[in-house]
Amino acid sequence: MPKPADDARCPCLSGLVYADCCGPLHAGIASGGPYAPTAEALMRSRYSAFAVGDASYLLATWHRSTRPGHLELDDDVEWRRLDVVLTSAGGPFDDGGVVEFVAHHRGADGRGRLHEVSRFVREGGRWFYVDGARR
Repeated sequence: MPKPADDARCPCLSGLVYADCCGPLHAGIASGGPYAPTAEALMRSRYSAFAVGDASYLLATWHRSTRPGHLELDDDVEWRRLDVVLTSAGGPFDDGGVVEFVAHHRGADGRGRLHEVSRFVREGGRWFYVDGARR
């Protein structure tokens, strides 16, 4: 899937356009920054990476202790909406955080949703996804 135009609504539904939201974070992985300032910002940018098919961003933001060796995204799944339910810690001065969210999608089997409580850790000034428990 192609990335959205800079002036298109960001897939994470923050209310910002892609160029002012997840776009710089996606581009920053390859160029050394910027990186997500909070756990919620990283979670939103990872959702957007799923929406645009950016597996390299997902792997680069996955903590080394739980990162898979390879990631295949399903091209038939269209990520439609993200609802952030709860954020606990995960601020710019925290070392860890939790974000609960519901991600809505549509695919060959119809509509679906992923409800997850995700754990994040900040190391070396960068946030990483550690793991998540589905609800």
